Amino acid sequence: MNPVKVGLLGLGTVGGGTLNVLVKNASEIARRAGREILVTHAAAREYRAEGLLGLDKVKLTDDAFEVVDNPDVDIVVELIGGYSPARELVMKAIDNGKHVVTANKALIALHGNEIFAAAHEKGVTVAFEAAVAGGIPIIKALREGLAANHIEWIAGIINGTGNFILTEMKDKGRDFADVLAEAQALGYAEADPTFDVEGIDAAHKLTILASLAFGIPLQFDKCYTEGISRIEPQDVTYAEQFGYNIKHLGITRRTDAGIELRVHPTLIPARRLIANVDGVMNAVLVKGDAVGPTLYYGAGAGSLPTASAVVADIIDVTRTLTTDPENRVPHLAFQPGELSDQSVASMDDVETAYYLRMTAVDKPGVVAAVAGILADAGISIEAMQQKQPPEGETEVPLVMLTHRVRERQMNQAIAKIEALDAIRPGVTRIRVERLK
Repeated sequence: MNPVKVGLLGLGTVGGGTLNVLVKNASEIARRAGREILVTHAAAREYRAEGLLGLDKVKLTDDAFEVVDNPDVDIVVELIGGYSPARELVMKAIDNGKHVVTANKALIALHGNEIFAAAHEKGVTVAFEAAVAGGIPIIKALREGLAANHIEWIAGIINGTGNFILTEMKDKGRDFADVLAEAQALGYAEADPTFDVEGIDAAHKLTILASLAFGIPLQFDKCYTEGISRIEPQDVTYAEQFGYNIKHLGITRRTDAGIELRVHPTLIPARRLIANVDGVMNAVLVKGDAVGPTLYYGAGAGSLPTASAVVADIIDVTRTLTTDPENRVPHLAFQPGELSDQSVASMDDVETAYYLRMTAVDKPGVVAAVAGILADAGISIEAMQQKQPPEGETEVPLVMLTHRVRERQMNQAIAKIEALDAIRPGVTRIRVERLK
């Protein structure tokens, strides 16, 4: 049987890792795929040849469309990233009747509906395991391994940069800005870290997971997104005193109000396994009605972990090259005509518990006034701490945990609390999930 010929778009961290894995493990991969898989073409404007295996056997170009249009290429592997020209390249590859493998979460989250519709029409496959959680096979787990289940909810640490920052803040009491600078120096965070620390990267990935879990179209624009840049060391300390760790979670849940789709800092009970996932590692917790809770843990980024997922997709596509397109595993787990029109819930309708921290003037009646506002809003307090102010200070932090309540009620209560003369502006609010 003739070898399958692969065209790589990008020879950076992931592209280089993919080439090396395909060359180094060629014999094992061929035994699994049923035929030899060769990288015959690659496009890259900049790359480091040092350390790249088999590059002498690859036809190189700086024009990615040259690879996409080459009739000898069977599978196009898009590892450029970003929205454009990645979208144009993928759509052109599909139009040329080529199968596509991508690690591009932003592309899938924003343009996946269009891409999958085009692929279905052309009878080709678009595989994207590496788009979520790097080397963790979470997409395959949701699409195939858990296919018998009615998925109830997913909670994931799906950005390693944010997890590294929060881990350092917890373990060493460091400030956010200090740890961010180290993350940038180590290469965990970009010069502009917005996508990581403000939750956009995690929102891309959560959008994909929600579609796979609940059979809804990709709807990135409806994902509530909140970053970790306002988390202070004192919040981490108070959370620990209450028995919680702070993690930057992506959460999607099926509810009567619709599908929850939200990324934000979250207090998790310290005894939960996912609360103890530290450093740059990722973890995804999935609750199915039949299987119960299942946890998937591993490296969420990096050259070889991500390449592991990319190559697994290439093997899967190779196995299906002679398969009737109608009998392949659907892109978003559910048959194209069976996607649900269930809406994404408004953040106002989300129900969760809350951690609140505020700075109060140290005088009688302040705590009672705050408690009264919460009570009037139907919010009950589970636990509270009020520290004695240092000598000569007139302000003190007031920290509390509430029971579960809708976001709308909490927003109204916080607005009234911040209007009190004895409360300084800026109440810190972190949502609490017990993940039972």
